[in-house]
Amino acid sequence: MASLHTGAGLSTDIDAAVATAEAAAQATANFGDETPNLVVTFLSYDHRDFADDVAAFLGERFPAAAVIGCTAQGVIGGERELEHGPSVSVFAAFLPDTAVTPFGLRFIETDGTGEYVGWPHDLSPDATLLMLCDRFSFPAGHLLQSLNETRPGTIVSGGLATGGARPGDTRLFYGGQVFDHGAVAVAVSGRVRVKTMVSQGCRPIGNPMTVTRADRNILFELGGERPLDRVRDVWTNSSPRDRSLIQSGLQIGRVVDEYKTDFERGDFLIRPVVGSDAESGFIAVGDVLEIGETVQFHVRDPETADEDLRHHIDVLDGRPAGALLFTCNGRGTNLFAEPDHDAGLIAKSWGIPVAGLFCAGELGPVGGRNFLHGQTASVALFCDTAR
Repeated sequence: MASLHTGAGLSTDIDAAVATAEAAAQATANFGDETPNLVVTFLSYDHRDFADDVAAFLGERFPAAAVIGCTAQGVIGGERELEHGPSVSVFAAFLPDTAVTPFGLRFIETDGTGEYVGWPHDLSPDATLLMLCDRFSFPAGHLLQSLNETRPGTIVSGGLATGGARPGDTRLFYGGQVFDHGAVAVAVSGRVRVKTMVSQGCRPIGNPMTVTRADRNILFELGGERPLDRVRDVWTNSSPRDRSLIQSGLQIGRVVDEYKTDFERGDFLIRPVVGSDAESGFIAVGDVLEIGETVQFHVRDPETADEDLRHHIDVLDGRPAGALLFTCNGRGTNLFAEPDHDAGLIAKSWGIPVAGLFCAGELGPVGGRNFLHGQTASVALFCDTAR
């Protein structure tokens, strides 16, 4: 029986062609006679103008593989996170007895609504989607909400490409084609399964409460009281350290499964508190809230983010063979005192190849439903079910 193989390579050569060749060689150094059927590549924004050459090279180098990739503010390879400077990261995998289908998506607005063009007609119902999106032209959050409704059970992992500040700056590619809009993806189904982790890196404070009055993202009442009064109650009962974290950025967690009565790590979708009004007592949240749903305030800090990612690693069932890491550009050294935190922890925990990028938003499931996140580490883990 053929075995699952993965590899990752990283090069910082200033020449994009040389860097891609070096990273590809490193990623496949231990493949022997096996040929990859999946290749995922991340280019630093410094190499944006050479995306066509990179896509063409990878298509020729791996003619039997589904190849996708994108530009990024920073790329990840092995245990290293390169947040700045020229770099190319390549992830290669041979996934035996597994269908790997690449495709590109475009969002077309029609009469105030819209449709997604490019879906494969024969997409397996049990496929996991690995997706890279342009944040300017592709409404990833809307797509995930649509998939939750029309294809329940389909899992999506990925992120929004970074590096460019304007529409048209992003480069996405698959099958030798390069785009500055839309999304690219691969659907993986069969013997090799893609397990996912989403580490939101937050800790609950206070108690769960019910939304009793809200209008879209404006929260007017929590448990019949003014939300700002609820925040003051949490502040009064918090430690000095937690008060400091509240001041640096209060979060609110929305319970994903309202059928549960006791809530723990992973039960909340974390969204930021983005504003408040002292006179009326309302708070504004970075999401649409529904009357009757359960929420709880959260805080985020490096220690909690580290603890949360370690927890997800510890409870994973089985040992993966490789990982794609989609981590927020607000993490890295913007959050942790030492570099390479997320990549190093994942690579060292299992001794596996890792590749990825810093994202402007991360795609991944919480409570069995797909969401667009911020400040998270979303991880796609390749696992062989034949073991």
